Amino acid sequence: MGFGRQDTAPAMEFLQCVNNDRGSKSNTPSVPSSPLTLIEKINQKIAAKEKFFSLEFFPPRTPNGAVNLIAKFDRISMGCPLFCDVTWHPAGDPGGDKETSSMTIASAALNYCGLETMLHISCANTVKATVTKHLMKAKTLGIRNILALRGDPPNGEEWQALDDGLAYGTDMVKHVRQEFGDTFTICAAGYPNGHPDCPTYEEDLQHLKEKVDAGSDFIITQLFFENKTFFKFVKDCRDIGITVPIIPGIMPIQGYASLRHLVKLSRLEVPQWIVDAIEPIKDNDEAIRKYGVQLGIQMARELLESDDVPGLHFYTLNREVATKEILTALGLWCQDPAASRPLPWKPSANKKRVCEDVRPIFWASRPKSYMYRTSDWDEYPNGRWGNSSSPAFNDLRDHHLFYLRSKSKKEDLLKMWGGELTCVEDVFEVFRCYISGENNRNGVQVKSLPWNDDTIAPETSLIKEKLEFLNSHGFLTINSQPHVNAKPSSDPLVGWGGSGGYIYQKAYLEFFTCKENVDILLEVLKDYPQVNYHFVNREGSVNVTNSDKLSPIAVTWGVFPGKEIYQPTVVDPISFESWKDEAFDLWDQRWGRLYKEDSQSRQVIDDIYNNYYLVNLVDNDFIKGNCLWETLEKTVELREGGAQRMAAEA
Repeated sequence: MGFGRQDTAPAMEFLQCVNNDRGSKSNTPSVPSSPLTLIEKINQKIAAKEKFFSLEFFPPRTPNGAVNLIAKFDRISMGCPLFCDVTWHPAGDPGGDKETSSMTIASAALNYCGLETMLHISCANTVKATVTKHLMKAKTLGIRNILALRGDPPNGEEWQALDDGLAYGTDMVKHVRQEFGDTFTICAAGYPNGHPDCPTYEEDLQHLKEKVDAGSDFIITQLFFENKTFFKFVKDCRDIGITVPIIPGIMPIQGYASLRHLVKLSRLEVPQWIVDAIEPIKDNDEAIRKYGVQLGIQMARELLESDDVPGLHFYTLNREVATKEILTALGLWCQDPAASRPLPWKPSANKKRVCEDVRPIFWASRPKSYMYRTSDWDEYPNGRWGNSSSPAFNDLRDHHLFYLRSKSKKEDLLKMWGGELTCVEDVFEVFRCYISGENNRNGVQVKSLPWNDDTIAPETSLIKEKLEFLNSHGFLTINSQPHVNAKPSSDPLVGWGGSGGYIYQKAYLEFFTCKENVDILLEVLKDYPQVNYHFVNREGSVNVTNSDKLSPIAVTWGVFPGKEIYQPTVVDPISFESWKDEAFDLWDQRWGRLYKEDSQSRQVIDDIYNNYYLVNLVDNDFIKGNCLWETLEKTVELREGGAQRMAAEA
């Protein structure tokens, strides 16, 4: 939606609060009344003979690393993995509330990035009560998939079977089933070469069968370097009665040092032919990465030819490039932008939000903020017009300030947003550069604004010149969408929901502007009854609209064969009251506080924060879509004409 249809967002601002929340690819948009579990999705893929892929990540050690990983989740979600999993970090508190904990990262991937997510939980040197606490928290956060492991003891401790503890992976699986029934899909780890701590390969296979008999739904294997190792493992599993899906784990070789370290930890042996291939290039990271990609493609193609392989699981080491190259070569990485967007906004993968098929447009550029605000809702909009009037919007508090704590980030933002400001026109120029893609006066590209977490959406190109003009004249646009009349749903700019449908949009614009512009625009709008408007100041003492103050206006809809009309995006006047507070606060919290309180720059931002109005306009003529722009162009003409007359009279 202009600026709005953006799926990548800085994660630092919500990572600290993720754990306080309570609460695939498709040819047509789908909002099932009873969502499939992960094992049901896997079995459905197997029955249809559709190969899939999944990805594994580990929690970063630093908050900045967590931000980068969440951004990576947003990018890889466009490739349509069936699920992603997050490992259980033995050091620290993996089930805690820190930005870098396993629980927080998994919750963010699920609730804010729209990924079906599986969380590893291990029980080594841990009492049952603690494991139950972790499982209960995962359930509360909406996580429904668990990789049950014995795992390694934390902080290098010696493994020991505690009196009240869970000694092995089988005990862990039994405990999950006994305490939580079918709440979780449970995955077990398989070792094609045998677990390093097990006396024999055959004994380890028996332990794996015990885990399956105890309730494991499917198996993901440890990595291996030769496919024959995996195929033998699968045959041996089937021979002893293990019938659940077995997904091979693949790790693309991406560096000599990382390969040696991983082999040391897992006690795997690298075949001599691989050693011979990488030894001459061990000091050339790019050459090793290319070799790893080609080897991964070769292995994966052979695996996928087998009916014993339902899909592939990739150990990414928190990198995406090599894995994406392999999946693209295999044809598994989603190449259709519309197919990766079942709706025009990013849905949450949390099962309790499955009925949500309508959202207010205001958070289009800040989807994670909307999902955080509504995390405690008991019901989600699911009617023809939606019901976004819930009074249960959470307060944002000041958690987004956490994003600015890094000194280097603050310096980067200052450069991007114009450095020192001398007048309000300097702010106009920052907004214009954001739209145009030009560098600002500091020679820095404006890649984001406080209200827009990423570069502008592709559809903005349809109205780019109009937006540049408006921002240059003091209409500081923060959200927009062009009018669309029956574009194919596969259109790369405005499409969503896959192929076979048609997309419609009303022209929409949201902006900040001064009182002088507001006064003129309100007069101009009297001649354009087809344009709905809403004007509000920061305090809410001025709140002017020609719309029903309770009824939403649909601004995006899609028509698909054999389906009801989808109307997933609305302008909702009640939600606008909540969004207004957030939108104004971002001037102060994300921009103004970059400057000293008594500085001229701070005064410029404070003047906008205190005196400007937030406005949204909807042009209900979606066929022509010209009225909205005409009203604003006339406002600029009248404002400039009045200024010229005043200057002449003076």
